Amino acid sequence: MAKRAFAICCLALFTAGLSFSLRAASIGAIEHEVLAAIDQAGSATLAGRLLGTAFLGFGAMLALASALLDRIGTGRTLALSGLCFAAGSSLLAVSDSSYGSLRAGYLLCGLGWGFAEASINPITAALFPAERTSRLNRLHAWWPAGLIAGGLTGIAASAFGLGWRAQLALAAIPGLATAGLCLGTPFPRPERAAAGIPAREMFAEIARRPLFLVWWGAMFLTAASELAPGQWIDLTLTRSVGMRGIWLLVYVSGMMFALRHFAGPIAERLSNPGILWISSVLALLGLLALSFADSPASAIGAATVWGLGVCFMWPTMLASVAERFPRGGELFIGLMGVAGALSIHFVLPELGAIFDGAKLALAGGADAFAKLSGAGLDAVLRGAAASSFRSLAILPGLLIAVFGAIALSERKRSRS
Repeated sequence: MAKRAFAICCLALFTAGLSFSLRAASIGAIEHEVLAAIDQAGSATLAGRLLGTAFLGFGAMLALASALLDRIGTGRTLALSGLCFAAGSSLLAVSDSSYGSLRAGYLLCGLGWGFAEASINPITAALFPAERTSRLNRLHAWWPAGLIAGGLTGIAASAFGLGWRAQLALAAIPGLATAGLCLGTPFPRPERAAAGIPAREMFAEIARRPLFLVWWGAMFLTAASELAPGQWIDLTLTRSVGMRGIWLLVYVSGMMFALRHFAGPIAERLSNPGILWISSVLALLGLLALSFADSPASAIGAATVWGLGVCFMWPTMLASVAERFPRGGELFIGLMGVAGALSIHFVLPELGAIFDGAKLALAGGADAFAKLSGAGLDAVLRGAAASSFRSLAILPGLLIAVFGAIALSERKRSRS
């Protein structure tokens, strides 16, 4: 039954990736149809806030469900994930196009993602304690699989004239399948609970192990380096590089799906901090390259470097914490996801504000921007996109110093 439980975890994460990618693929149409009518000059800021709503729901539910996971039950938590995705996607399908109804649908999808992340990582760690890094990376390969499915679906739906409501509704199907498959499937208790470690010990571990706060803080930066560009890439690059930006997300996701299956052998050769340090260098170079991309070839090249950088970040961060702080249990793993969610919730609106500020400055003001069209508009949007990606590149730059210090510290301890 371990294979069945692991497969359901993979399906839940596939659903989260599918929903994420469909939101990225449809945000341009939503901005044009709904948000520009509310505030043309600040439409990208509104788009960032809307996208960030899902991350707010993700973080809030992940924090709550991680703290109560053993009481709720890992299987019930996983089933709730599927139900929330189904409800949120259905609400978006019948949305009246008001900003409030859109945010409600995005919030429900975020809650589903939070339930999923709270359960699938502790379940996988409990099922495969001797191969956490390898199995967590294999599990998280189904995140990019969902991104690929969502990206291709969004492209096909647009080609056939299907609107954003129909696209966003599709995540309800695997959501309902996840909830249904949980019925009758036994799931393990979290490792901490199975080992007889009381919940109060799990919470007390935060004060006893202050080094966890360093990893927790680093998760803010790794998540923003990986997930923020994924949500932003279609909206910002479609008018700049001569191709739909969502194709770049599909391409990078294919790389991630393949490479995450080989994380085990890589982890045997390099320490986790070593993997993360190399990842941060590549993510920095990739984001800087994306800021200069002005053609399909340059965009694909830049996306390749960025994709190689962020490929192993999220699952390796989780595995690092699970290995170093086992008594922190599901709480510590959940808190890492909370850090990632809160990071994107705040970063996306800031990216929108940077993009809007840059486009107005380059155009010469809101009135001048409203009059732009054709090549002039494309040039302004290209410059605004470059500003947003250069701002993002600061984050992996900070991580280079953080993971370098951790790697050196752990190497010294291992030698002494």
